Amino acid sequence: GQTDDVVGILKATGTDVVVNYLPVGSEAATKWYTEQILEAGVAMVNCMPVFIAREPYWQKRFEDAGVPIIGDDIKSQVGATITHRVLTTLFGDRGVHLDRTMQLNVGGNSDFRNMLERERLESKKISKTNAVTSMLDYDIGADNVHVGPSDFVPWLSDRKWAYIRMEGSSFGDVPLNLELKLEVWDSPNSAGIVIDAVRLAKLALNNGLSGALEAPSAYLMKSPPKQIRDDEAHEQSERFIVKNAVSRKKAAAKA
Repeated sequence: GQTDDVVGILKATGTDVVVNYLPVGSEAATKWYTEQILEAGVAMVNCMPVFIAREPYWQKRFEDAGVPIIGDDIKSQVGATITHRVLTTLFGDRGVHLDRTMQLNVGGNSDFRNMLERERLESKKISKTNAVTSMLDYDIGADNVHVGPSDFVPWLSDRKWAYIRMEGSSFGDVPLNLELKLEVWDSPNSAGIVIDAVRLAKLALNNGLSGALEAPSAYLMKSPPKQIRDDEAHEQSERFIVKNAVSRKKAAAKA
């Protein structure tokens, strides 16, 4: 068939789940492909920081189409964002007031090369920043937080280096500072999470669920419809799996 007949190709190939991994900043292209996905009646995993799953308009579109979506913006297995989130939560749990924080990321793959075009970074920066600050129960102030891609270093290849610094006030208003450097291979660090997202989307599809999947999105994505602490999102996702696996088995038994 014609390569531009996306809906026809999805239907002809019996596709169940489409993964969006377009380059950062592909706002119009992501929305165009989302329309094709809805028309084809398949599930979607939105790995990019173009906000679909978290937006009420698109949530209703997926509900009306009867298909699920997990999104937005993939959270790597152990990446800078989830590490920063967990440390932010730790500060709060231990009574340390986070005063200032920053996260700088450098890498050498095409994703980082693409992000040299700073105008493409707006949604990415919003996504990464909100993923961290949503773990606080107070407003840290825009000038006291900086999270985002920093630069492209070709010789790093697919490696990504993240530098995190957190400055807080502990008991007695005593300064407490933390610095961390994380080194990962960028692509495989997110690949396993994408596989989990595809499996959860397919599980939802099998059980007739539609719209944005709240718990899986919160556990696997930086900008879900609802931000939930990672440990709670993990527990809720496990319950989601058990519940829907059981439902599927019951349906198969009746058939």
